Amino acid sequence: MNHLIEYDIALFSKINGQWHNGFLDWLMPLLRNPFTWAPLYLFTAVFMLLNFKWKGFWWICFFLITFAITDMVSSSLIKPLVGRLRPCHNPMLASVIRSVVSCGGPFSFPSSHASNHFGLAMFGFRTLTFITYRWKWLLFLWAFSISYAQVYVGVHFPIDIICGTLLGCIAGFFTSQEFNKRAGFAPLV
Repeated sequence: MNHLIEYDIALFSKINGQWHNGFLDWLMPLLRNPFTWAPLYLFTAVFMLLNFKWKGFWWICFFLITFAITDMVSSSLIKPLVGRLRPCHNPMLASVIRSVVSCGGPFSFPSSHASNHFGLAMFGFRTLTFITYRWKWLLFLWAFSISYAQVYVGVHFPIDIICGTLLGCIAGFFTSQEFNKRAGFAPLV
């Protein structure tokens, strides 16, 4: 376990301390900001309602349920139980960390950003059957970029992201299973 934590801190130091530049210092805080994605969420909700009526309404409901599950489990259940300090709150890393944004709450494991966005990505990947398979992979690229930004700005360790990703994918898998069983879209022919 100690070796794993050492590797985790070493990778965090590379991403946060060495692999940076002015453009990414501007971009990464934007990627992790929820207001950046508000127009996308609004567009998606309107698109689903206009094109799919009640199925679109139920899709939005399950989308929100996915978010609620991942957020509650990661933030309210696991983080207080594990109690791992964020890198930006860790006194042993205070002299080497590059804080690009304000630190946030005290605990970091697992990343709620990662669990929420990978949960939504998995849910969308498995339910948006009217989108071609190769384009749906962009959902995971979207979730990955937001999650990577968490490490880049100094608020999460890589293992926080990996475990948040797993949690989100599991939750998204099960909520998509339920949606597809109850109200799923017809697949592309």
